[in-house]
Amino acid sequence: MALVDAHCHASPLWFEPVEPLLFQMDRNGVEKAVLTQVLGQYDNSYQEDCMARVPGRLASVGAIDPAAGDAPQRLRYWAERGMAGLRLRPEVRSAGEDPLAIWRAAAAAGLAISVGGAAANIVNDAFADLAAAFPAMDFVLEQLGGWTRPDCDGEPETWSAILRLARFPNVSLKIPTLGQIAPRQIGKPLPNGGPVLDAGKGAPLLEALAAFGADRLMWGSDYPVVSSREGYANALNWTRAIFDGCSRNEADAVFGGTADRIFFARAG
Repeated sequence: MALVDAHCHASPLWFEPVEPLLFQMDRNGVEKAVLTQVLGQYDNSYQEDCMARVPGRLASVGAIDPAAGDAPQRLRYWAERGMAGLRLRPEVRSAGEDPLAIWRAAAAAGLAISVGGAAANIVNDAFADLAAAFPAMDFVLEQLGGWTRPDCDGEPETWSAILRLARFPNVSLKIPTLGQIAPRQIGKPLPNGGPVLDAGKGAPLLEALAAFGADRLMWGSDYPVVSSREGYANALNWTRAIFDGCSRNEADAVFGGTADRIFFARAG
């Protein structure tokens, strides 16, 4: 199965343009990547241009301003131009008579939703109601359901609540890199060889695998932010090593098949 990076960024306005990402992909054997729009950017033209430059290698998860009066129309515009997914926070609601208008427009356009935001807004009843209301729409939770965000409380009850979302067959998880789960202690000397990070701290990824199954997990590098942590190659290889005890089919799904099915089947 081809390797797919399910969460990365490219922009001439913030972070990096697409060329360094393509270099890292080529260098590490990653065939495809899902461009995830930078927060606060609602013009998806650059991601569209990137897809045209390397056909079949990139999919676009775009963004729109959900508070705009013409948000559903803007959503349809970008979907018709090849956008495969939409980045939304779970608490977003539309103004006017139908608070779910933006979600209904996304469902009608056949978009997957990349759900970002705090874990507290993902594990609550409002999100559960949302996932139940749109059973045919894929909800892909970023940052392990918010577990690796700095605003997560880290409580066992929160982690258990994230895992319980596996009861919704349309909810999937983006798994982060080992560097997000086991951050390096700044100032501590690097070893001369061997692993830098504690792979044992990757246990939540295997717990997520047990709860959701491999066909609802997908690895994302968070490039180029990952370059300030362990780097792209280590983000891929160290995280893959956590799944060494799994079957080949499971690893293929986590590191390619799930993202390919959810994002590239739509883009194609």
